[in-house]
Amino acid sequence: MTQLKSSMAGSVFTVNVNVGDNVEVGQVVMVLESMKMEIPVEAEVAGKVTEINANVGDFVNEGDTLVTITE
Repeated sequence: MTQLKSSMAGSVFTVNVNVGDNVEVGQVVMVLESMKMEIPVEAEVAGKVTEINANVGDFVNEGDTLVTITE
């Protein structure tokens, strides 16, 4: 199980996956927006998305778990 965490505080701009989706290494699963910049959140492992902890428009802090992937 791998938890993708926010690298900075910002708002969730897009969520590109759903629970149950299979993802590949490097696939963009979510995009954060901070100070008018878009920051992609990429899958670090290949596997299945088992949990999504943030929705479009949510504010997240640095270190918050965004997506959980099970290999």
